[in-house]
Amino acid sequence: MTDTVSRDTQAVTPPPERSYAKLAADESREDYSLRYAPHSFRRWSPSMVAGTALGGIAYLADFAIGASIVFTYGFTSGLASILTAAVIIFLTGIPIARACATYGLDMDLVTRGAGFGYFGSTLTSLIYASFTFIFFALEGSIMAQAMHQAVGLPLEIGYLVTTLIVIPIVFKGMGALAKVQAWTQPVWIIGMVLPFLVLAFEAPDAWGAFASFGGTEGAGSGFSWIGFGLGTGVALSLIAQIGEQADYLRFMPARTEQNKRRWNLAVLAAGPGWVIIGAAKQLGGAFLAFVALEAVGTTHALEPIAPQIEALKPWLGSVALPAAALFVIVSQIKINVTNAYSGSLSWSNFFSRITHRHPGRVWYIFLNLAIALTLMEMNMFAALGKLLGFYSNVGIAWIAAVAADLVINKRIGLSPPHIEFKRAYLHAVNPAGFGAMVIASTVSILAFFGLFGAYAEAFSTFIAAGLALLLCPLIAWATKGRYYLARPNPVWGYTRAEGSGGGADAVGDITATHTCAVCETAYELPDIADCPVRSGPICSLCCSLDAECGDVCRKDPSASVPVPLPLPTVRTD
Repeated sequence: MTDTVSRDTQAVTPPPERSYAKLAADESREDYSLRYAPHSFRRWSPSMVAGTALGGIAYLADFAIGASIVFTYGFTSGLASILTAAVIIFLTGIPIARACATYGLDMDLVTRGAGFGYFGSTLTSLIYASFTFIFFALEGSIMAQAMHQAVGLPLEIGYLVTTLIVIPIVFKGMGALAKVQAWTQPVWIIGMVLPFLVLAFEAPDAWGAFASFGGTEGAGSGFSWIGFGLGTGVALSLIAQIGEQADYLRFMPARTEQNKRRWNLAVLAAGPGWVIIGAAKQLGGAFLAFVALEAVGTTHALEPIAPQIEALKPWLGSVALPAAALFVIVSQIKINVTNAYSGSLSWSNFFSRITHRHPGRVWYIFLNLAIALTLMEMNMFAALGKLLGFYSNVGIAWIAAVAADLVINKRIGLSPPHIEFKRAYLHAVNPAGFGAMVIASTVSILAFFGLFGAYAEAFSTFIAAGLALLLCPLIAWATKGRYYLARPNPVWGYTRAEGSGGGADAVGDITATHTCAVCETAYELPDIADCPVRSGPICSLCCSLDAECGDVCRKDPSASVPVPLPLPTVRTD
């Protein structure tokens, strides 16, 4: 006989005001996709996080991009383009990587607080999402080419296989991604080094010939300003890669006196440091394509699998094809699990603000992959140069505006010294970063399409970067920084003196949890806002999804008294 409880004799605990769907509530899969990554979840060492982040740059799109640049504009202009783009990407990536690792935030949340505002960063979520599915399609095309070469699988079916193969890994989140990157790293390293080792012995004069290569389109071996500008634009399409690095860096443990040297090195290596390897891969890919050009022709030389096979043939003979195919497939799985993962985070951020709903990060994996599969079936690989050149105008305007806020505005007091990402404290749009990005990208796109002449077309990405870097602090100064915060956050007055930023320097009990008045789940202090409508603390995600509060706390902060948050005791020793 089952016991029953009378409602008249015992009070029934009411359910929470919001209960998340099963997948959205499982943080082992969600990985705190729309919120601050708490210290309790950052279980990995700095070296483990860095290794996982760097494992994601195993992609061979660098080979194709480098080969495309050098084949089109010649070796001298191509080399200058690749190195210049690498310097720009490295410098803009440093402050972003440090901010993401310090505050435990992904690129979207950092963008919100770095000059764009709560809804202003919605556009950048789309820009970032487009980066992930464009490059998923590019990497998937390369994998499909390898399977076609190895086993004769039709490209159309290969595109589908490359899409489906990553789903089980991405579905499980950061833990699964870390394991895949670690397990596949030895195969990738051997496959990356071996072709160049073979050519060093079998074709020692090839590098000299490559240095005088004039391209396949008559550019010539000398330096061309037009070729340099256009080539740099193509290489700069990779600038949004810092967002994918940030998706891992947000799990970096707190920086302490004991680990700060390892922490700083790991953030530098896994953040902007990826581009050093990336630039080397672009030049290496161009070299392999040059060596294989006579044997396979221009079209196939731009597909990484064919130059890989040609380079391995002198030593491996008939085994060169399966060995090259294995390397390509492993490389593309390593990067496409990252593309799919980061895309799901970006779509989650976008739709949560537009619809006030969050079914779970994993559902957006399918949206991102569906778009990528469509691009593959449309043979986007054939339009690689133009597509990436156009995209880089928007991507660099966004990244440069964020970097300008972090490096300039925050240092000279034009914006708050911390990263505020919660809806409860942000204006919908901040013209400093958002306006700078829109103006810079619009002007540069017009230049890209030739409106201002040939040189402006070639240097459109430089226009985007320069305008964004100039306009972000200029607009912040003109508006006196009043669009950064809709109202003060009492927490930051408490943490600022200790320099915690909610994420670094071991600030004692900053990790103390507080229960959200809506979902009744405990979250660490940096993820909590004071909500006058709910009369208590509210977590950042419940705050984002609330469609009925009317933004009372932001529209008229003086009309209601904020609910004080219980602040933990700080250890100052």
